[in-house]
Amino acid sequence: MKGNFTTFVFFLLSQIAFGQSKLGENATMQKDTTDQRPEKDNLNLKQKISPISNDNIFDTEGYFNWGTSLIKGDDGRYHLFYSRWKNELNFTGWLTHSEIAYAISEKPTGPWEYMGTALKGRGGKHWDAITAHNPKIKFFDGNYYLYYISTNMGDKTITETELIKTAQVGYNHPNWTILRSNQRTGVAVSNSIDGPWKRFNQPLIQPSGPITTLTVNPAIAKNKDGKYYLVVKGDKPNDTNRTRNQAISISKSPLGPFKMKPNAVIDYMDTEDMSIWFDEKRDRFYGIFHAHTYIGLVTSADGVNWEKANAYKVMDKLIARKDGESIKPDRMERPFVYLEDGKPSVLSLGVKKGNRSYSVFIPLDKN
Repeated sequence: MKGNFTTFVFFLLSQIAFGQSKLGENATMQKDTTDQRPEKDNLNLKQKISPISNDNIFDTEGYFNWGTSLIKGDDGRYHLFYSRWKNELNFTGWLTHSEIAYAISEKPTGPWEYMGTALKGRGGKHWDAITAHNPKIKFFDGNYYLYYISTNMGDKTITETELIKTAQVGYNHPNWTILRSNQRTGVAVSNSIDGPWKRFNQPLIQPSGPITTLTVNPAIAKNKDGKYYLVVKGDKPNDTNRTRNQAISISKSPLGPFKMKPNAVIDYMDTEDMSIWFDEKRDRFYGIFHAHTYIGLVTSADGVNWEKANAYKVMDKLIARKDGESIKPDRMERPFVYLEDGKPSVLSLGVKKGNRSYSVFIPLDKN
């Protein structure tokens, strides 16, 4: 009995020691896997945010001003493209009367000087007959590409008087559903930042895969593989709550054709207004968006499979000013990150407060 008991104890102790050894080995392997990741997700935009001054606010008299995209030109100045429509149309006039305006500045944070209108709705039976909205300006291989969204009334003819009425009534007007459902993303091209802009007879991409109804709010970046990765928003399929999905598509050309990937970028929450870029230093994509109550950040090593960034929450709906005051927006949307020398330099936002909307340019610490 004594011999059997001694044998049993020895066996038990050896198994415990073996288990501890394996546990330590697994822990070491896990640690090594984490520490040696080739893709570094260490971007923290929240820590880079600085207070703003009046020069960082772009408010245009008589117009709602909403959503910006900027680029540095060959002239050394900064060129801004943004949406605007007249105050008298109410804020819902974005769907019926928005145009893409153009401004310049000596600094990427402003102040900005309005120069003119870059794009309007083309009228007639064009896919972009009514409005030009939510621009993204890009420079690829010697040309400027102005991505935008637009809509039309399909086979129905509509007068300007009816359009104005639709804008002023808003979401409950019978035309609203038609105009919303016909929204698509397109692109205009020029070899000069000043235009003229060549447009096309067809939009870039139709709803499919992880999105239905519409393709809007484009965000595009060129990957190190030389391909172009385009994010658009649409409705989530089979969702009666009309949750918005972000979807990714890929093309060999900035003009398409773009092939939609089957999995959504974001489908686990209601989000809008994605803006993306490829971070060469970190060898990964980043995407910034708004989730109604805050601005968030997602990331991807391959541009197809996305996840929440380590520093996921960028900011709440509160913008600090240098004078010690702060802006508490009713709506804070259309986030766009401008990169200077490959580093995030400015975070621009569309802000609505009361019956005004304007653009804010938040300086980011580039260290």
